[in-house]
Amino acid sequence: MSESEEKIISKKVGKNVCGTAPKVSVVIPAYNISAYIAETLDSVLAQTYKNYEIILINDGSKDTKELEAALKPYFDYIVYAQQENSGASQARNTAISLSRGELIAFLDGDDIWLPRFLESQVDFLEKNNLEMAYCDAKIFGEPLFEGRTFMQDSPSGGEVTPISLINTDCNVITSGTILKKDLLEKSGLFDVSIRRAQDFDLWFRLAKDGAKIGYSREVLIKYRVRSDNLSGTNIDRAERNIRALEIIGNKYELDELEKEVWQKQMALCEAEYELEQGKSCLVSGNYSQAQTHISEANKFYRKPKLALLVWLIRFSPKLTLQVFKKLRPAEFSFVAPPKS
Repeated sequence: MSESEEKIISKKVGKNVCGTAPKVSVVIPAYNISAYIAETLDSVLAQTYKNYEIILINDGSKDTKELEAALKPYFDYIVYAQQENSGASQARNTAISLSRGELIAFLDGDDIWLPRFLESQVDFLEKNNLEMAYCDAKIFGEPLFEGRTFMQDSPSGGEVTPISLINTDCNVITSGTILKKDLLEKSGLFDVSIRRAQDFDLWFRLAKDGAKIGYSREVLIKYRVRSDNLSGTNIDRAERNIRALEIIGNKYELDELEKEVWQKQMALCEAEYELEQGKSCLVSGNYSQAQTHISEANKFYRKPKLALLVWLIRFSPKLTLQVFKKLRPAEFSFVAPPKS
């Protein structure tokens, strides 16, 4: 029994789960997503490609009662296991330990696959002799991003390498990812010591080890953005980007070019964090701190409009806030209060 399997509190295998090993194992971690899980599972069951199994891990959800009620119509079609809350890394590793497919497809419990996701990605992986592939996604759930695609804001271009991941020339969306199970096992799965950015750590490790990774520009999933989930507020995302860089900077031996790119990207991420802190302070009425954060950010950006914003906050802060609210209303759900 693997370490991941030892963490399982209970396990249930649906009677309609195929007896023979499927080609693809769909891995779904579930934590406080009972309101969304039916739509997610419906999207898997509607796939044109049928040679798969679904493994759903309840990661000690606070809404377990509601989750299991929502899962009741699906229990015949899934492998369901429950563990104490250990984070998404452990939940995915537990699912992988139970999987029988030669390919693993990741899907978060509030995202949605379009019907051709598996068919298209399995074909794309095999035709291009890849070990891992990911695709584009339509974003939904918040007005600020509604209707855009993931690659419009986080594009992928060129070869997927450690450097292209560091400088965000390539951006992987986890729910659009399919890869070979033996590649995962050889690389050591998700690092359970990392609570956030664990997926970026894995993609970087795979690229560092020379894995053949490719991406399709076809929109094959719907990626739900919520201010209360892992995507989080603007400050959360900026912090997560810094944390991701810190992880790989501390964990891996970077070559000289990787170090140079890492340093430039860290400077950008820290400036983004200062800017988001400035916006947060402005919204909260902490105008002095707003000036300080935005001024600090502009040491990197060197943009006249940010310098103007600092000047406006100094001389007419309430008017500046009113204008910001009027011009950027959709952004407000992602502007968090400043952290103490």
